[in-house]
Amino acid sequence: MLVNATRMLKKAHEGHYAVGQFNINNLEWTKAILLTAEELKSPVILGVSEGAAKYMGGFEVVAAMVKALDHSLGITVPVALHLDHGTYEGAKKCIEAGFTSIMFDGSHFPFEENLAKTTELVNLAHDKGLSIEAEVGAIGGTEDGVTADGEVADPAECKTIASLGVDFLAAGIGNIHGIYPTDWKGLHFDALEAISKATGGIPLVLHGGTGIPDDQIRHAIKDGMSKINVNTDCQLVFAQATIDYCAAGKANPTADNESKGYDPRKLLKPGFLAIQAKVKEKMELFGSVGKAE
Repeated sequence: MLVNATRMLKKAHEGHYAVGQFNINNLEWTKAILLTAEELKSPVILGVSEGAAKYMGGFEVVAAMVKALDHSLGITVPVALHLDHGTYEGAKKCIEAGFTSIMFDGSHFPFEENLAKTTELVNLAHDKGLSIEAEVGAIGGTEDGVTADGEVADPAECKTIASLGVDFLAAGIGNIHGIYPTDWKGLHFDALEAISKATGGIPLVLHGGTGIPDDQIRHAIKDGMSKINVNTDCQLVFAQATIDYCAAGKANPTADNESKGYDPRKLLKPGFLAIQAKVKEKMELFGSVGKAE
């Protein structure tokens, strides 16, 4: 059931759990995440970066694929199709392409420019019934060519952005994209507390969910993080499962011509199952299991 993410995240915030955003990169990933969400009766957000959308053929292709899978698989739980770290231009394209939610990442712009662009996109998104996420305090690492060092957001700036009517807010608290370095100092919970207080209880978003210890995830949810993004975790388990399958010789066409283990449906299945297991693990950690209406 495709919806925007506003209601599911308000419920998560009120219920002190988080909804997972799991990024998709192809049909297998999308199907694995949707089926797991349905099995666990959990709301879910399908995140799509601009790079992934381009790889899959464009925003319209992604929207059509997700809508068709949602229908053909009989998905009954709330599903949001969300642009992840969108540019100003990309956000506008997703509004027209049929996404149900967008993120505009203006964190790398001067604050006044971030404010102006966010204001315009809030109005456009809400006119079309979409939810919108904004960002203050750039998330560390690199996402679609935007690199940042893991800044801690200014609570006053967060308050100003939140006042524009954004539905949820990504606020940097020392989190980063990708694999966390061994010398990472952890999340800044003092900053999270100040941001949550300043923004008046708007659902907050934790990017870079891979590699953060479980106890810090639980702490962040308790302090107002209602959406947690996961991408690298799924990439890692998908890659490892595929590597193991090939290393075992199962994809070798000369080893056993009867099994046809090189058939892409068989080759991709271990990764598909690995993503399902990882998504289940994360949904249980986030507390969203059984929370679908």
